[in-house]
Amino acid sequence: MDNRSNMRKNRHNSNVLLLTVLIGFCILAIIEIIYGQAQMRVEQERLALEEQNHQTVQELKEEWNQLKGETDVGSESMPTAGVEQTTEPEPEKTLTNAEETPASVSAPDTGTVSDNTVDGTHEMQIVFLGDSITEEDIDTIGVADLVGANCNAKVYNMAMGGTTAALPMGEPAGFDMWSSRSLMGVVNAILGNIKPDIFEGYRAGDALKECDFSKTDYFVIEYGINDFLSQVPISKYMEGGGIRDVDEIRTYAGALDIAVTQLHNAFPDAKIIMIAPHFCQIFDGETFVGDSYSIDYGYGSMVSYARVCGYVAEQHKEDGVIFYNAMEESGIDAYTSDKYMIDGIHLSEEGARMYADLLIRLIKADFYPQE
Repeated sequence: MDNRSNMRKNRHNSNVLLLTVLIGFCILAIIEIIYGQAQMRVEQERLALEEQNHQTVQELKEEWNQLKGETDVGSESMPTAGVEQTTEPEPEKTLTNAEETPASVSAPDTGTVSDNTVDGTHEMQIVFLGDSITEEDIDTIGVADLVGANCNAKVYNMAMGGTTAALPMGEPAGFDMWSSRSLMGVVNAILGNIKPDIFEGYRAGDALKECDFSKTDYFVIEYGINDFLSQVPISKYMEGGGIRDVDEIRTYAGALDIAVTQLHNAFPDAKIIMIAPHFCQIFDGETFVGDSYSIDYGYGSMVSYARVCGYVAEQHKEDGVIFYNAMEESGIDAYTSDKYMIDGIHLSEEGARMYADLLIRLIKADFYPQE
């Protein structure tokens, strides 16, 4: 009797265990289905946004081509996008530096710069001012390396990751108290307005000691992504005619305009190449937040910053300023972002080659117009 009772209990326990396991599998299957559906929705939303961005790019290209035919834009009528910032600024987000080669860009054999000369007398000299996009990375081939090697140029790379064009809010503007390594700081150091001590330990500090800036053929100015992420006002002049209560030196457009004016006045024989910020995708951890067309921190999207860079370049076109519209002409967009960027912002080695390709062609076309 006891044996039969034990057998019934064992069968009952086995049935309960089996039922529990089956319920567990069902719950896991339901969770997997729900998660899969959520992932599909996210992917569908991402693809829809990319398609929308692609259409926007085409529209902007048409608009940009129309703008190229317009007259120069004065600083008093500098167009802006976005609205006055009314919220407290978010914590500053800044950049820090990150295999097919286009036919027109070959990789240098080493990290050194070619000693070749032009006509046996003059070696092209290029000075880079920028953030981590053009800052050299010892582990990869950077934009400046590629430009120097393919243009047979001596390159001084003064780009520093995390920097903005504008003088950041809260940092002193007086030369005797200057501490900013922004574009404004680099230009003031080149001109001898401030002590170069703040650049010690950076390549910019070495360049300040070694470079004869009077021999420079091209100053390459590449800023904008950090200005956008750090919520630097895009311009002193607001859309609709208002004026922001901020010094021009602390705005993106104002800083670019001042830098170009000062460099041209000091080195009138040098050309200046202004590079607009390229297409970026912004992530919060693993979550896609938006891109250069969809995110606005209060002063306009990153595309607006790229446009303003173009307006400043157009204003100084007769001073020998050349504009590189990297937002639309670098080949980096929503469809190529995974290939050309490592984190949605910084360039992969292949991305650096693509980015440098047009810059190289612009310099060669200007320096060797007979070819």
